[in-house]
Amino acid sequence: MKTTKLSDILGIIGKMAPPGLTETWDNSGLQVGDPTASISRIMVALDATPAVIESAISSACQLLITHHPLIFKPQKSISTATSQGKSIHAAIRGGLAIVSMHTNYDIATGGLNDVLAARLGLEACQPLQVTARQELVKLVVFVPEDHLERVRTALFFCAEQLGAYRDCSFAAPGEGTFTPQAGALPFIGTVGQLERVAERRLEFLTDRTSLPRAVKALLAAHPYQEPAFDIYPLLNEGSPLGLGRIGRLPAPVSLAEYAARIGADLRAPGLRYVGDPAMMVSKVALCSGSGASVMRTAARAGADLLVTGDVKYHEARDAEELGMAVIDAGHFPTEIIMVPAVSERLAGMLAAAGYQGCDVLACDLETEPFRYCRTQI
Repeated sequence: MKTTKLSDILGIIGKMAPPGLTETWDNSGLQVGDPTASISRIMVALDATPAVIESAISSACQLLITHHPLIFKPQKSISTATSQGKSIHAAIRGGLAIVSMHTNYDIATGGLNDVLAARLGLEACQPLQVTARQELVKLVVFVPEDHLERVRTALFFCAEQLGAYRDCSFAAPGEGTFTPQAGALPFIGTVGQLERVAERRLEFLTDRTSLPRAVKALLAAHPYQEPAFDIYPLLNEGSPLGLGRIGRLPAPVSLAEYAARIGADLRAPGLRYVGDPAMMVSKVALCSGSGASVMRTAARAGADLLVTGDVKYHEARDAEELGMAVIDAGHFPTEIIMVPAVSERLAGMLAAAGYQGCDVLACDLETEPFRYCRTQI
């Protein structure tokens, strides 16, 4: 069993939500903490509120992972005279590191917008607003045959999934030769003598952002003092990356019925919508949190409906003019779903990477900040 460091967790989070996907105005990543600190308990939450920080510390957690950053803008001071300063001081005193997965998790494949799309019952989803494409590389390493499975298993963690298939690799037999020189400590062979070894050429695809972690894993698992490996940049077009998602429902449904379904599934007490209740909805765009800015993109893509949160009055009027329905399910309901999703996925990734001694808790105390007054109209 490996001792888990915060730096290890950051590497795993980087696989789930690559830092390079973070919007330029955002501040995802490590907010508070020592990368060398040992981690045995993690809490996942939407916001790093004082109550959440207190809960994480009282639950003996050393790391809190949130969606929204605790520190969003540059700070001129960190004082307990401010709410944010109190939170930062409380985290440091309690030995609690804080990491955020914000726009990088929104955009990432398998991230928040994909989680929301699954909750909304959408199929064949693609990014709504494409901003980039995934960069792929091929990593090839030569491994003695009796260590093939050990090295392959270590590298599966960084291997790119191909459609619905994970743990993809290829291995071919061959012969490696080398002559250890003075000062070498060969795993196989004798100094000064030519050695011939039955080896396997092991190769797999990885995202360019995962390459440093892949090389680190390779060096840790490989038996040789100086393993031979190659890195090939590829012209293969990677998956599209971007904000929001667009997909289709299995069968058309009326706007009123779909809105009611979403309200119940997301527990969105303040859900409201724009459009004819009887209109049939089939092609649906979505953007978790505050996503009204993608409305025109959704209309150009042929969406019948945009599901998001924080829709303003004039944006609702714009939707009417575009002839497109909009469901405002609220910021909190469209994003709180990241807590169970990240908790479950992170626990699985930790176990797959050999960190079985690290517990992941889903924060269960966060609630919608708004209260709603029910009136008869």
